[in-house]
Amino acid sequence: MPKTNAHDGVALNYEVHDYTDPWKNAPVLLLQHGFGRSSRFWYNMIPYLSRFYRVVCPDLRGLGQSSRDFDLPTGITVDNYVADLVSIADAVGARDFHYAGESLGGIIGMALAAHHPDRVRTLSLLAAPLSISPWTQKTFAFDHSTWQDALRLMGSKGWAAAVNTATRFPSDAEPGLLEWYGAEMGKSDVEVMIAMSRLAAVVDATPLLENVRVPVLGLYPSGGRVTGEQEAALRAGLTNFQLVHLSIATHMIWTLAPATCADHILHFMAAHDGVTCREL
Repeated sequence: MPKTNAHDGVALNYEVHDYTDPWKNAPVLLLQHGFGRSSRFWYNMIPYLSRFYRVVCPDLRGLGQSSRDFDLPTGITVDNYVADLVSIADAVGARDFHYAGESLGGIIGMALAAHHPDRVRTLSLLAAPLSISPWTQKTFAFDHSTWQDALRLMGSKGWAAAVNTATRFPSDAEPGLLEWYGAEMGKSDVEVMIAMSRLAAVVDATPLLENVRVPVLGLYPSGGRVTGEQEAALRAGLTNFQLVHLSIATHMIWTLAPATCADHILHFMAAHDGVTCREL
């Protein structure tokens, strides 16, 4: 898998999925995972997207195949995440690119678009909050004192399994999906997740919205409390915003409806680029 170095020397892993016609020089889409996950979690959307766009899937520093050889308290910041994405875009030769991020990956995308408006063509948010609400943080604590205590005491896999049924998936979700998701997220270093949770607990993208001038697509569940109360602020703060509700009541819309999410993102990007993304 390709790697590049961040500004502070951290080795960053990313995957490139490109099934576009080689003579068309297709635009790049950065597809960014969220809290405690990795590029592996995009397996079900990549086939739909990579026929028309060159899809680059980064692993956030400390997760997936990216290095965790850095000081966690000072190394995990929004500014570093943004700089890491710019380094990866530079490594794949993308002067500008589309961006789609899920949950915390969407918050990072808002910061990226606000600080680098010349690099981001469009921004797609998949169930991305502006901040992690007190209700969500209490839910993530699972009767422990804090979200961080829950992670430390339950471990990555145990905590992920608990969240699966709390906010992520419906009660009738396939047992195999829940088992796979918990096991895959359980591969993440719990100390990295704890450091990420400290950042996620305080980050708030609301002040960034006035500086996000690129076209923004928001794909959100029709129910669920992780993001629902913040949609009004997104509408008010973004100047060029299209909101689409999917008929799903839980958070992980990109896992539960990958074809629908990919179709919306494809047509949103293609309308901006003035191209088609369908074949006979």
